[in-house]
Amino acid sequence: MAQTKKTLVLGASGNPARYSYLAINKLRAHGHPVEGIGLSEVRVSDIDIRKDKPMLEGVDTVTLYLSAAHQREYYDYILSLKPKRIIFNPGAENDELADLAKENNIYPQEACTLVLLSTGQY
Repeated sequence: MAQTKKTLVLGASGNPARYSYLAINKLRAHGHPVEGIGLSEVRVSDIDIRKDKPMLEGVDTVTLYLSAAHQREYYDYILSLKPKRIIFNPGAENDELADLAKENNIYPQEACTLVLLSTGQY
């Protein structure tokens, strides 16, 4: 099996129509450990979505499902996790955060987590 990558889904939702919900399920189906932060505390798959900003160890990827305007309050938090990459899903593109990521040796990737998983590029 391919290497698993601990992933934080930022903008996680308990709504099955949301892409973040689909991403959590697909990440879990591929065996990746997942943490989720959203606006409400709900359970998606076997993951408890939190509203706080827990200190997490070993985060490989932060995948964003928040618009650029809503990302600002998470800048310091995301950088403190020291992920290897940040995925800016469609609608979450943000040059300011991408530049901060690069300055902190974090790879900013404009892509769709669902597509990356489906094509084996995750």
